[in-house]
Amino acid sequence: MATTSDSRRRQLNPPGLAPPAANYAHAVESTGVTRMVHTSGIVPTSPDGTVPDDIGEQSDVVWATILALLADADMGPTNVVSVTTYAVVGEELGPVMAARDRALGGHLAASTLVTVPALANPAWKMEIAVVATA
Repeated sequence: MATTSDSRRRQLNPPGLAPPAANYAHAVESTGVTRMVHTSGIVPTSPDGTVPDDIGEQSDVVWATILALLADADMGPTNVVSVTTYAVVGEELGPVMAARDRALGGHLAASTLVTVPALANPAWKMEIAVVATA
């Protein structure tokens, strides 16, 4: 069954599929799109250059950066159609998913969570890339 966030984005969850494993859509169809934002992998470096130790705090820093980037493009959480999260193996994933859910405020985007052995900076425990449309 497809549900609609707005007239340009439609969540695709057809009958016969297992439900998503968390708060996301299996797929999102975008039509009539005039603008797209593709972020780089956003890392958990705060504006003052520090990196929190806690993965939950790192997730909050990353989402604050993503939301600021979207605002600069006159977009917000409901414009996000895809989220790709990278987390270091062995880190707790619950706080990462909870930060996503808070940032998106109930909006469901297609979402992938990948565990990796390490990221470019040893202090980084996670990073996120998003695609947003308007």
